[in-house]
Amino acid sequence: MSFLRRQIVTAALTANALHPFPGIRAGIPSFFAGWMTNELSPHLLALTAADTLTHLAPKRRSKLGIALAVANSAGLAWMLRESNRVKDGVEEALTEGIGIDYVERLDEQPTPADLATNWRALINPFKLVGPDLEVMRNITYSDAGRRGMLDIYRPRGRQLDKAPVLLQVHGGAWTVGDKQQQGLPLIAEMTAKGWVCVSINYRLSPRNAFPAHIVDVKRAIAWIRENITDYGGDPDYIAITGGSAGGHLTALAALTPNDPAYQPGFEEADTSVQVAVPQYGVYDLAGATGLKTMVGLRDRFIAPRVMFKRWDEDPEAFEAASPILRITPDAPDFFVMHGTNDTLVDVEQARLFVGRLREVSKNSVVYAELPGAQHAYDIFHSVRADHAVRGVDRYLHWHWNGYRTGDSLGDTAPASEDSAG
Repeated sequence: MSFLRRQIVTAALTANALHPFPGIRAGIPSFFAGWMTNELSPHLLALTAADTLTHLAPKRRSKLGIALAVANSAGLAWMLRESNRVKDGVEEALTEGIGIDYVERLDEQPTPADLATNWRALINPFKLVGPDLEVMRNITYSDAGRRGMLDIYRPRGRQLDKAPVLLQVHGGAWTVGDKQQQGLPLIAEMTAKGWVCVSINYRLSPRNAFPAHIVDVKRAIAWIRENITDYGGDPDYIAITGGSAGGHLTALAALTPNDPAYQPGFEEADTSVQVAVPQYGVYDLAGATGLKTMVGLRDRFIAPRVMFKRWDEDPEAFEAASPILRITPDAPDFFVMHGTNDTLVDVEQARLFVGRLREVSKNSVVYAELPGAQHAYDIFHSVRADHAVRGVDRYLHWHWNGYRTGDSLGDTAPASEDSAG
């Protein structure tokens, strides 16, 4: 491929990442083309610069190719700038949501070096689990075969006793995905800080219709409460997180503790969680917000491929599965994250979900809106992902330290609904 053609391809990828195409049909290919471009913008910027320098010999020079390379470099640099803005944006969201003095509850206040971009991790962004993590794989928590297994992550060589527990729920449109594929940057960060992290599989569609997915998440919570002491965890403190469909299941599990409709055969089990961190989640399966994007997602995908029924056949089932309609004053503390350039899940429904949480819940609500972020921004190490992970780290440690010392967690002043990171 010639230099000019390489720059044309890069220009198309860069333009799509900067201004992705919305909607269900265009949004999916736009996501796949823009996601990697966005999160790997430093690498593409370096490659573009190197490619241009090697092309500058007079006999090989393409003026159009060089012009495109300059434009591509500017676009990629802008993406890198947007990624770096997440650092300040997440910090603003935390101070607005839980108070400027939240850092006083941390074990150590973060230094500028702690908050700086970790360029070393970007050398190999896909190296997610290091030797300092001990992983116990494929522990059975249900009778669903491979889909009923979980992995446990602990810091290697450390004796744990009642360590806080983080439950990771993978995404994948309720139809694909695996416990070893998502959330690993956050798992690695929290495990290094002495947490016990649990990553689960759960039953998927089309083999299983909803609510099998949330039933399995609740069964995993019940398993943790009964067994995590054997692995050094605290069964009384469970934080839950996940992205996309995992964000939906995270929010729904947090908002429906001990709901017998989602706990067939284990109705008496305690499936409450202490705090939830859903990321780029789906909070409106019923189309209750009236957003065209959510009504379209409901009718074109969720109804035929996940629920296996039309909305007009059983609207109550869609409403019961919608976190935005399950919020009560007793909702646990929430930290919600979403990207402004998400073409798969409309950021507006995240804003409405957060607004409803702040209206109803008596506990804290933090919302960080990540500028320029596509869907699935946290799958591997990137400038944006690492800043987001460290923000979640600070939030969870604020929450855990308040929980174990008995400090009130829900008395913080609510932030304004239009706050964004």
